[in-house]
Amino acid sequence: MAQLDGKLEDAFNEQVTLELEAALTYRQLGIEMDVLGLPGLASWFRAQADEEVVHANKFIDHMTDRGSHPRIRAIPEISVKAGTVLEAFEASLAHEQKVSEAIRNLYRLSEQEGDIDSRPLLSWFIDEQLEEEASVGEIIDKVKLIDDDGTGLLALDAELGARESGGTED
Repeated sequence: MAQLDGKLEDAFNEQVTLELEAALTYRQLGIEMDVLGLPGLASWFRAQADEEVVHANKFIDHMTDRGSHPRIRAIPEISVKAGTVLEAFEASLAHEQKVSEAIRNLYRLSEQEGDIDSRPLLSWFIDEQLEEEASVGEIIDKVKLIDDDGTGLLALDAELGARESGGTED
C-alpha cells in the first residue's frame, strides 16, 4: 500500500479532525437533551458521538497502516445549541451533511491523486453517510409529526433511548 503524503495526507488529517468535531457536536446535542429532561434522546446523541470517534479511528488506522502520521487539528468551539428536539435533530442533519460533503471531496481528491488504496474505506464511508442522513431525516419526520405532543415526545425519547452504544472502539 502506498504511503499517504502531501495534499492527500493533509485531507485525511482534516477528515480525522472533522470526525472528532462531529463527536463533540453530538456530545453537546446530548447535553442539550439532558437539559430538556429527555434522557433517552441524550443517550442517543451520546451513542452517536461514540460512533463518530469510531469513524475518526477508522481514518487514523488507515493512515497509520499506510505509514502516515495522523495529526488532530484544532477543533473549533462547539457552538451548536438546541432549545427543542427538532432543532437538535436539524443541527444533527446539517452536521452529517457537512461530513458527507467532506468525504465526497476526499474521495474526489483520492481519485484525482490516483490513490486506489483509499477507495474501499471511502466507499464504506459514503454508504455510512447515506445511512446516517436517512436515519436522522426519519427522526426529523417523526419529531414533526409529534409536534408538541408530550406523550409522543416521551415515546420517541424511550424509543431512541433504547439504542445501544458500541463504545468508541471498532
